[in-house]
Amino acid sequence: MTLGQLYGEWRGAVRVVLITGFALLGGCTTYVQTQVAAFSDWSGTDATRTYAFVRSAQQQNSIEQKTYEALAANELATHSFKQAPDANANYRVELSYSIRDDMVTVRQPVYYDPWPMYGGWYGRPYGWGGYGGGGAWGAWDMGPTGYVDQSYPIFVHSLQIRMTERASGREVYKVTASNSGGESSLVRAMPYLIRSALADFPLGKGTVRTVKIPLDKTGGVRNEAPVAVGTNEKVATPAPVLPAPVPVQ
Repeated sequence: MTLGQLYGEWRGAVRVVLITGFALLGGCTTYVQTQVAAFSDWSGTDATRTYAFVRSAQQQNSIEQKTYEALAANELATHSFKQAPDANANYRVELSYSIRDDMVTVRQPVYYDPWPMYGGWYGRPYGWGGYGGGGAWGAWDMGPTGYVDQSYPIFVHSLQIRMTERASGREVYKVTASNSGGESSLVRAMPYLIRSALADFPLGKGTVRTVKIPLDKTGGVRNEAPVAVGTNEKVATPAPVLPAPVPVQ
């Protein structure tokens, strides 16, 4: 493999890490990183965790809504929630979600070949500083010759889950989750949003944190134990692979 090819792969890797919000955290393990914020007035017990989904007027006949409710129901079941007819449910669960496009600009260093007379890729900017500088090779300048700003499209995926007491209408739990990247499909992002939003339910009032869900090479959830992270981060406990999840790229 030539240095030119290596440079091309390096630039692609930088774009994935900076734009998609995924991180390589040792080995080949990749993570979807989601920001979560929760507000809680939860006092329910396992015995009272019956719920029914409620829909807005726009969601009433939505197949997309039904798909997301099924994903949420699977995750709620891991916290001892049971679906029931609305008249028999103690809680009502509302889902709201959105996707919007945006642009992100990344400043990248530019290196120029000290031997342009050789032609080929050597005459172009490249990202491997070892040939631009010095040390044992004759005191070459190792630093970049300049910087360029490159803009890339990204998509911001957001989910809010709101729980209220059916009898009183009192809000008891509200959690929002969002992540961003090059994935233009909300359907593919939704499994990670739901799992991140409901991880460790119920969170304390005003909790803000980052949740990382590991992936394998096919885009499924890895079957591995959680790893230690900082105090403001959480790695979600792996669960069975969700329907067709893929990393945002």
